[in-house]
Amino acid sequence: MADRGASALSVPDDWPAHPDPFLALNRMGTFDWDLGTGLYHMDAQAYEVFDLLPEEFDGRLESLGLRIPQTEASRIDAVISRAIKDGSENYGAYFRIRRRDGRYRWTHTQGYIRRDHTGRPRRVIGIVRDATQELEDSEGRRLRVAQEAAFRRQSNVVQVITAALSHAHSVQDVIDALKDSDGVRHLGAASLVMGLVEAGRIRLVAEGPEGSFVPGTLLTGIDEQYPMSEAVRMLSPRFIESPEDFAANYPILWPHIIGLSITSAAYLPLIAQGRPIGAMGLLYSDRRGFSTEERSVLIALGSSIAQSLQRAMLYEQERDLAQGLQQAMLPRTIPSVRGADVAVRYRAGSAAGSLGRDIGGDWYDLIPLPGGRVGAVIGDVQGHDTHAAAVMGQLRIVLRAYAAEGHTPAAVMARASVFLHELDTDRFATCLYAEADLATGVVQVVRAGHIDPLIRHTDGSCRRVAVDGGLPLGLSAEFGQLEYPVATLELDPGQTLLLCTDGLVEQPGADLDDGVRALTALIATGPEDVRALADRLIDVAEERGGDDDVALLLLRRRSRDAARGGGRLQQHVAPGDPDALAMARHMIRAAVRAWGAREHTDEIELAADELMTNALMHTEGSATVTLRVLVGRERRVRVEVEDSSSALPRRREAGESEVSGRGLLLVDRLADVWGVEARGGGKCVWCEFLVGRRG
Repeated sequence: MADRGASALSVPDDWPAHPDPFLALNRMGTFDWDLGTGLYHMDAQAYEVFDLLPEEFDGRLESLGLRIPQTEASRIDAVISRAIKDGSENYGAYFRIRRRDGRYRWTHTQGYIRRDHTGRPRRVIGIVRDATQELEDSEGRRLRVAQEAAFRRQSNVVQVITAALSHAHSVQDVIDALKDSDGVRHLGAASLVMGLVEAGRIRLVAEGPEGSFVPGTLLTGIDEQYPMSEAVRMLSPRFIESPEDFAANYPILWPHIIGLSITSAAYLPLIAQGRPIGAMGLLYSDRRGFSTEERSVLIALGSSIAQSLQRAMLYEQERDLAQGLQQAMLPRTIPSVRGADVAVRYRAGSAAGSLGRDIGGDWYDLIPLPGGRVGAVIGDVQGHDTHAAAVMGQLRIVLRAYAAEGHTPAAVMARASVFLHELDTDRFATCLYAEADLATGVVQVVRAGHIDPLIRHTDGSCRRVAVDGGLPLGLSAEFGQLEYPVATLELDPGQTLLLCTDGLVEQPGADLDDGVRALTALIATGPEDVRALADRLIDVAEERGGDDDVALLLLRRRSRDAARGGGRLQQHVAPGDPDALAMARHMIRAAVRAWGAREHTDEIELAADELMTNALMHTEGSATVTLRVLVGRERRVRVEVEDSSSALPRRREAGESEVSGRGLLLVDRLADVWGVEARGGGKCVWCEFLVGRRG
């Protein structure tokens, strides 16, 4: 409680250099507070009252926060500020301190304000004493009970509103938290106004009740005669205790609020990190004046609101930066792909209470490749910050470059891992790269620590495709394990390949397999159109929430009846590359099926395999296999294998003990016709198969 009626101390100018002995005998400590330097001097007895050691105090008043709770400190500051402002010579107040053992002790302080010849306060001297025993009598107990009740009320109000403000991620969230039933109602205010400092002016961001807007107050100068401007300018609260006070001090504003029946108001500066970021006004219609406890509550609350407001403003800035950076790193557009419907989606995670956490390293990409092929990428760089996004952007670019250069999927992944390892970062990344030939439906998949792809069938059912994988990018290079196995899938017309990051399937405390099963069930009941399906999946992820990002890519192969009438595929086969040879066989089989010649699949694949094997065994270079449909009166499938050797092959009968020489003999028996053509830098061995007649 405040004790404003205490008599002034009669002390010499150099006090407390020679304190009166009776002070020490009565366990009263002395202090001397220089308002100019801010230094606060205490004697040995004062240290005992505060339960402090001299080495624990640096002479700064704020250092007493080690013993004085914030709510008590705010109340004492209000008492001293009021005494200084209204010209009083002295003040007194009871307050509690927290002792070293954690228990509370009642303390009393009495101060005398020394002013210079102009009336400006320059020094506060006084005493501080242990008042616990004093408050043990009946009057003291009454005062203590009242103080404790007021302290609890103050704490409850501040805690309730502070709890609501802790969830604020925007300035509007702060305003809503103050205006709803758990905010202003607890303070008993009829309405609220709030302004933010911008370029030397105050911009009004909230006013109430609705319809009470005062013309000319949307943007006001800090030096203008408004209470909010004065609070910002003076860095101190302005308590207006009556309508007369309002009318006398703010004649510009008062005529506009007479109709609101305002009887008092409190305008608080919102100060964060030593600078004003705005001000808030609480207007009351059922009271006059403010008690010491009420002022303390509002001052403490103003500090809490300022911190929440600054946090919300920083969060908005970080969010804008994060969203801009994320959009810059992801592909701006997705190219249209002939023979496929494609949909991509991205959802930013939201880590509550963390600035800039709605940005991460998840990404997708679609890369057009020669020969009607397309590369689909999904990946996730470790972390949720701007550094993860920056690494993601670099990784996406190099993956696109390696794929466009014509490297095999395994080589694309290995090179990307080496790149990430050599980058100046400690991050790793999971990734899945799928290279699809949309004419045949052949899809080569390489997985680096990422979750498996899914395939949705034409009947709506969905399944997870287990794909052997290697270590995440960056780690595989670090441990020298750069071999990535390549899995080959077939995507029939109407089927959809789905790639996603783990944010779509993982939930805290749930098993990953359970998440995948839930996702496949959701896809099975989803719409057929890939864009509508992507929207549904991302909406479900949004409803579920979560801290992790979600990246999603869907690729649906269209039905291509025109492929039956003509087509051309080509595959490069390097010597000593069994994966390329196997891939070529797979391409041939899938293409023949797609072109409606399923019954000829085995002989065409076998003949082509013999021609490729001959080229690799009897020449020193690589081979290129081309498969095409010839349409005339008859439909024929033509297989061509080119190499760099000018030596022409010849058919010969193999001896009983020989293991070679049967290749062309087999081709001759299987194909309807075959031959050899000289090409500029080598030759082409070809064969044709009759697969149907027109008419």
